[in-house]
Amino acid sequence: MLEKTFRPDEVEKKHYAAWDKSGAFQSHEDSNRAPFAIMMPPPNVTGSLHMGHALNMTLQDVLIRYERMRGRDALWQPGTDHAGIATQMVVERELAKHGKKRTDLGREKFLEKVWEWKAESGGAITNQLRRLGASPDWRRERFTMDEGLNRAVRKVFVDLYRQGLIYRDKRLVNWDPKFHTAISDLEVVQKETQGHLWHLRYPVEGQPDRYLVVATTRPETMLGDTAVAVHPDDARYKDLVGKHVILPLVGRRISVVADDYADPETGSGAVKITPAHDFNDFEVGRRHKLEMINIFDADAHINENAPEAYRGLDRYKAREKVVADLTDLGLLEKVEDHKLTLPYGDRSDVVIEPWLTDQWYCDAPTLAKPAIKAVEEGRTVFVPKQWENTYYEWMRNIQPWCISRQLWWGHQIPAWYGPDGKVFVAYDEAEAQQQARKEYGKEVALTRDPDVLDTWFSSGLWPFSTLGWPDETPALKRYYPGDVLVTGLDIIFFWVARMMMLGIHFMGDVPFRTVYIHALVRDERGQKMSKSKGNVIDPLELIDKYGADALRFTMAALAAPGSGIKMSEQRVEGYRNFATKLWNATRYALMNECKPVAGFDPSALKDPVNRWIVGRLVATARAVEQAMAQYRYNDAAGALYRFVWGEFCDWYLEFTKPILQGADETAKCETRATTAWVLGQMLHLLHPFMPFITEELWEQVRADQRDLLISTHWPEYSDTLVDVTIDADLGWVIRVIESVRALRAEMNIAPGPMLTLLLRDAGAATRARLEQFGDLVKRLARADQIEVTNAEPPKGAAQIVLDEATIFVPLAGVIDIAQERARLKKELDKAKAEAEKIEKKLGNEQFVAKANPDVVAEQRQRLEEVGLAVTKLTQALDRLAGL
Repeated sequence: MLEKTFRPDEVEKKHYAAWDKSGAFQSHEDSNRAPFAIMMPPPNVTGSLHMGHALNMTLQDVLIRYERMRGRDALWQPGTDHAGIATQMVVERELAKHGKKRTDLGREKFLEKVWEWKAESGGAITNQLRRLGASPDWRRERFTMDEGLNRAVRKVFVDLYRQGLIYRDKRLVNWDPKFHTAISDLEVVQKETQGHLWHLRYPVEGQPDRYLVVATTRPETMLGDTAVAVHPDDARYKDLVGKHVILPLVGRRISVVADDYADPETGSGAVKITPAHDFNDFEVGRRHKLEMINIFDADAHINENAPEAYRGLDRYKAREKVVADLTDLGLLEKVEDHKLTLPYGDRSDVVIEPWLTDQWYCDAPTLAKPAIKAVEEGRTVFVPKQWENTYYEWMRNIQPWCISRQLWWGHQIPAWYGPDGKVFVAYDEAEAQQQARKEYGKEVALTRDPDVLDTWFSSGLWPFSTLGWPDETPALKRYYPGDVLVTGLDIIFFWVARMMMLGIHFMGDVPFRTVYIHALVRDERGQKMSKSKGNVIDPLELIDKYGADALRFTMAALAAPGSGIKMSEQRVEGYRNFATKLWNATRYALMNECKPVAGFDPSALKDPVNRWIVGRLVATARAVEQAMAQYRYNDAAGALYRFVWGEFCDWYLEFTKPILQGADETAKCETRATTAWVLGQMLHLLHPFMPFITEELWEQVRADQRDLLISTHWPEYSDTLVDVTIDADLGWVIRVIESVRALRAEMNIAPGPMLTLLLRDAGAATRARLEQFGDLVKRLARADQIEVTNAEPPKGAAQIVLDEATIFVPLAGVIDIAQERARLKKELDKAKAEAEKIEKKLGNEQFVAKANPDVVAEQRQRLEEVGLAVTKLTQALDRLAGL
């Protein structure tokens, strides 16, 4: 007998081990089944399961389990990313505990420490994925720094270099002054802060007492100015274009240039141009061939390119001195308070500096063209489709991609420098030496480039490097291109675009046919989760508390295309209750001896209630299949929830109780067999979403077969199993019962009293339904009699309109109508008063502008709830209006 209580922790450990041992997760390269491949977005090896992972991995696992059950040779390729800067930070922090730095160890010894850490602690995230129920082919697990992938990275770099698509250049990068490396835009966090706007006077050369006034939020960077820009159509400055101003504190002549970047409507209309320290200024500098003067060192301290008085100063100390010196010279016109957004390193939490430095670049604009064309031609489609516009916007405006990082952990760039600085790019040092001998005519010492590659470079190769490329492997031939990529909207550019560009370039085809973009997980008010807000929800804690199935079903149910996912613990608790409902329904079925019958034929059923539930099961399967084809996980989950909780548990089990408790053995046998069969089919349909509880219940309800549920086939049904007439008949029965129950709730009628239902204006179909199913209606609506009548309804009767008929429910003697009217009116007045109070508060512009956004969102949600209450109370009063 099934245990009384579902204990997720025991069930999850047992079944995950059984699945893994059985080989159920494995793909089969030699299979004659159609392949289906998903490449897992590799989580950082330093990572811990967060809500974004829980959503992303759940959706992939639902899909891979579904396709596996449908008979596909399913490969879900797992692995982890080496996460350059994040991993290096972890190990450096460990060293710091012992008073050491990586420079104390040297590169080689430090990297040994990183590999040791990876071996001991780097597998935490994959163990957490197992707890979620993820079912990838773990035999094939890859790591972006393993030797096979390392070889692929070297080949791609060398090939792109030889094709002229990788090169060295001096450009601006996001420079992290704490970690001394360039970082990607994804690693930059924009923070709004209160700052100042300094208006500086630049003396016009040859025109005493005339100044060009420029406004800046960073006065210290003026030490590196090489021009002032004005708009070409700005009449105020036409006479100055092509002339010069004198850069204060430095004394350098800098030109006045005409450029559309200068906005005549902002400030004075004149803009200082510092090409080495501002991304917009850099582009202006390139257009006008301006000198680019870098005034910062790697620590963001003033370097030797600035006047001696400022050298060595931290950028903010330099700011104070620059402002003070300009004030003394009478060249500070005014200072204004100013809100601005500053870029911070997401890990260092220091302000990022646009810094001019030599880096390695990839010619992304060239690689992007075929990747754009592939989406335009429909070879890869985005779901939802609107994300294609985002993809186009990014790809059509793509800039050269800075692929070098000043770290020790990562794929070291395969480039060596000769004694005169000449670079030799090669697959290994032996080949570089061979190139150098040819160049110099003798043996020379070569120095390897110390930089490593951006982690997005190696993860951009993931769809084919994990399958054995550059070798022509059977896996590569079978599983590339993949079928679906499931990923978040925040990395369309950083990861999806890279995979598209590199996949098409090296494999000659797109890396995946479909890109399914899911929304980001936020808290229940729609706010971004952050530690500072205290609204972070830990998925592992939810699994501990409610079970993995409840969390998974929540994720799927909330994953509506194109909308943000508002997550709350209450939702997970609700779906834990759903799991409990399923558990209890199975227990009830077993207690009533509902066991599978060999050779059961659902098309041969006699009882209309049994035929009805089979039809509803088939309709649910069709709804799930249609939703999954469109990646509408929420619709699939919703269809399953409605069938399991509503149609099977709440209606079918109630409908059939009299049969199971009755004396008709033939009817009993059919109903027991039907219940067992439908329950088994239901577990199949639910399995991709709730694998643990369904596997456990399958173990209890299956007949003699010993197959694991994960390895069984997705059910196939004949459309003839859906009896449209019976579906409509039982649908009518349910609507009658629900309407009477709603009336009871609205009128505050106690559960005990039996009601009389008077049916007027009933047509032939309604009369036939009442004849066949009247006993069901009476039992479940708690009515002692149902009469078909053409007479006028008695005074004091509430009415329910149902299709062509009207049901009158006499309430005299059941409730005190006057008292009930007074109660409803009191509640309605109270609800209206609360609604008015909230509307007044939300109508106050100052409140909306100044209040915490969470408070405003809470008030809006409360107004919606109160509005629904007002509607329901008004409807209830309307029912009493004529009584």
